[in-house]
Amino acid sequence: MRLNIVLLPCIVCIDAICYCIIIPEEMTTKAEEDYIKAIYKIADRDRRAVATNAIAGQIGTSAASVTDMIKRLSDKKLVNYEKYHGVTLTEDGRALATSLVRKHRLWEVFLVEKLQFRWNEIHDIAEELEHLDSTELINRLDAYLGFPRFDPHGDPIPSIEGKFTLRNQVILAEVQTGTSVTVVGVREHDDSFLTHLDDMGLSLTRNVEVIEKYGYDDSMLIEVEGTQRTISSKVSRNIYVKL
Repeated sequence: MRLNIVLLPCIVCIDAICYCIIIPEEMTTKAEEDYIKAIYKIADRDRRAVATNAIAGQIGTSAASVTDMIKRLSDKKLVNYEKYHGVTLTEDGRALATSLVRKHRLWEVFLVEKLQFRWNEIHDIAEELEHLDSTELINRLDAYLGFPRFDPHGDPIPSIEGKFTLRNQVILAEVQTGTSVTVVGVREHDDSFLTHLDDMGLSLTRNVEVIEKYGYDDSMLIEVEGTQRTISSKVSRNIYVKL
């Protein structure tokens, strides 16, 4: 458990040299923060209350362990849980999740832009760095990077106020034949998928034209910077583009 002890002049005592120790409410552990972010991600994707089994699958643990953790988070007023109806984040829980997402994505930008990591190498490192508990550090990092709005995977980075930048985008699979688009993001962050995209030349900002779509297996023929390639339905459904 991490506690910050702050010494402040006492406003109730007459003695000017008297100080009171103020101990903020209990901080969250790394494990608790991992659960909060997992709930946030699942809820953001599915747009409904999150089942404990879904959390277990995301975290890679047992349903019993999830139940124990949800009780701890509920005691801290970070989640609401109703049996058979799933888990939702409270206002405080959502604020914590947004802060974790902000830190994670800013660190990913730093790793790629300043340390020359590839986009498929940064997720696990950022997972560790996001738990550093320093608002000042993150705000300075944000300024140092020029206040980026999107991370190297094309995901929006929350501002210091917790607001996301929205843009018009669609998945490549929905683009009609003969249309030219620009790659702006990916839905899947798996290392093998990102490496595959690199091999195909399908990195962010690349221009793509849909040449032909095949109804049999929903694959498509595309042209990327002058080179034609056939991509599977799985690939086209996991790439975000803008017209």
